[in-house]
Amino acid sequence: MRKDAKPTVPARRSFLTRIGGAAAGAGAAAGAATLGLIPLVSAKTEPAAAGASFPTKDYDWTQHTWGFGVDATKCIGCLRCVEACKTENDVPRNANQFRTWVERYVHLEGEERVRIDSQADPVNIAASGSEKEFRFAERYKGAKVDKAFFVPKLCNQCTHPACVQVCPVGATYRTKDGVVLVDQTYCIGCGYCIQACPYGARYLNEDKGVADKCTWCYHRITRGLQPACVEVCPVGARIFGDQKDKESPLSLFIRNNRVQVLKPESGSAPNVYYVGIDKEVI
Repeated sequence: MRKDAKPTVPARRSFLTRIGGAAAGAGAAAGAATLGLIPLVSAKTEPAAAGASFPTKDYDWTQHTWGFGVDATKCIGCLRCVEACKTENDVPRNANQFRTWVERYVHLEGEERVRIDSQADPVNIAASGSEKEFRFAERYKGAKVDKAFFVPKLCNQCTHPACVQVCPVGATYRTKDGVVLVDQTYCIGCGYCIQACPYGARYLNEDKGVADKCTWCYHRITRGLQPACVEVCPVGARIFGDQKDKESPLSLFIRNNRVQVLKPESGSAPNVYYVGIDKEVI
């Protein structure tokens, strides 16, 4: 579809309003498409603004397949990754919107069920003293902890992304190097992709009225840099690299560890590989 064939953002939003607004989930999206109310748009194979400079001049996205590793045995829950991500990608400074976040899993003696909390938890927000800062509360101080660990989470850049399938305007698409992006000039803020994501990795940027998510700092990796969260991690818990390069940090991480992915049953084929997590982590 030619770029000039796309309706303007106000026109698309007006159209969506006329048909009843955004539906609550992907099922509603499919239903609307069946009725002919919303045209099904296939994922893009090239950026909206075509040209050799996208995303970086001379960058060939057919030569890479990016991947991400997380070593939960190393993560200390310092949240530097979260803060770096918000600064690098202009993520709203509040307790509800994240491109990447960290969860804490705690097994207490005598309890069968694991306790899970994150920086978005009200107790953790209160502990920081400000919704613009993120710290884990010392809620388990003095408790008999059998085992505890932190799990960084982010967009899994799925090989078969559900978010791309449900987007009614083609704003969400998967690049040829394996990263799922959102073209915010096309996004109408319907929220279908947010509902469809099995990992809860998307949010609605209320300031812009569009969907947003982790892109593994696409503007950085296409210039030969590391994602901001990887660069600031003080313990090397986050690993990034090219899966086509057998000697990249990510390829070595996969080869030298018994890795696993989250929710393999979803069929999305995620490209974030974990080490050191329990079955409770989903």
